[in-house]
Amino acid sequence: MPVFDAPALMLILVAIIGYLLGTIAAGLLISRMMGLGDLRKIGSGNIGATNVLRTGNKGAAALTLVFDALKGVVAVLVGRMLAGESGAQIGALFAVLGHCWPVWLGFKGGKGVATFLGVWLALAWPVGLACCATWAVVAALRRISSLAALAAAASSTLWAMLFGYSGTVVLALALTGLIFWRHSANIARLRAGTEPRIGQR
Repeated sequence: MPVFDAPALMLILVAIIGYLLGTIAAGLLISRMMGLGDLRKIGSGNIGATNVLRTGNKGAAALTLVFDALKGVVAVLVGRMLAGESGAQIGALFAVLGHCWPVWLGFKGGKGVATFLGVWLALAWPVGLACCATWAVVAALRRISSLAALAAAASSTLWAMLFGYSGTVVLALALTGLIFWRHSANIARLRAGTEPRIGQR
């Protein structure tokens, strides 16, 4: 991360705002509003867009994807407004943390992929677009959402360096570590050849 160029109290405020934005469980709220039931009792029990898709409602899954990404976008923009580029990166990190471990749901949240993509689109849009493209290509070729997510996360550090965003490399590595950690069970299933494909219930 860059040298902190904002007061510590302001960075703490940004971290709190980023975390709280991240804790908004869009998938859970959208599923309930659309009469799809409690998302935590469907499929994998995850609150993200991939599990919403398992309900068979593509519109709800798309809305979840958009709103989870927007949480990351807003966290970065608010962080940048309040505390410059340091604030933007702190907001990004804590938005993903909030999505993965929301206090309101007993710290049982999603896997952070959509929010991860959202923070990159706001933080460094060329990196964000490249990560989205990486996800799309792998998803189209292999039809496995978790594999696409892991590829997008793993590529983020490379994209950050290639596009000249060297100040975000530490953040990229940290977020990649979080995404891989949250996908540990998926990685085990990928190795075993039992990971479900996109749209499979």
